[in-house]
Amino acid sequence: MSKLVLLLGKDVKSRVSSLHSITMMRITSKNFSAEAAAAAAAGKDSSVDQFLHPPQGLVFGRVTGTGVGNNTMKSDIIHYFEGCNLSTADVKVEYNRAYNPVALMLQFPSQSSYDTALRQVIRKGRLYKIEKVNRGQWDLATAYDGKAILLQGIPRNALPDDIERFLSGTNYDPNFQPSIRLGPVDSIRFALVQFPTRTDAMNAFLTRNKSFCLNSPVIMRLLQ
Repeated sequence: MSKLVLLLGKDVKSRVSSLHSITMMRITSKNFSAEAAAAAAAGKDSSVDQFLHPPQGLVFGRVTGTGVGNNTMKSDIIHYFEGCNLSTADVKVEYNRAYNPVALMLQFPSQSSYDTALRQVIRKGRLYKIEKVNRGQWDLATAYDGKAILLQGIPRNALPDDIERFLSGTNYDPNFQPSIRLGPVDSIRFALVQFPTRTDAMNAFLTRNKSFCLNSPVIMRLLQ
């Protein structure tokens, strides 16, 4: 009799334990489903909120005016727009087909930074004008970053080997192609030469600028 009672007790405990496990699984599943639904709703609300109130991000400006010239340095622009949190990586020079600077492209970290620049342009006079542009215009501007030099005045009869001899002793990229630009009086031959670093480009400029290629002096201009 005692053995039967013992067996019945074990059976009851086993069934109770199974019922408890099933109940806990249902509760856990229900809670998980509720949490997932809540998370999905929160994500949807967040997406809607970002659409209605987009977070502040980068703002791009295009600067023109009499202050834009061959001698304008990135450091000059950063100093002029002091307080706008610009670095050299936030400044690009926009060149025309003759590699003359026509504008400066600026990347501001926020709308407030752009507004500060706008106020400074108004306060400091008419040296520069600034207008807001889109990201696409910023991306189209090539960032030479002081690693490219324009050789101007290459003789018409100069061969690539002659240009390489002119650049001898500098650390340049040999994959350059001389080009001819038609001018109002005479055509001008030039070449755009790339360098691995800004230091290499500057060393080439300091040592080879106005040196002779064949019988003609070659003017070197550092592109930013």
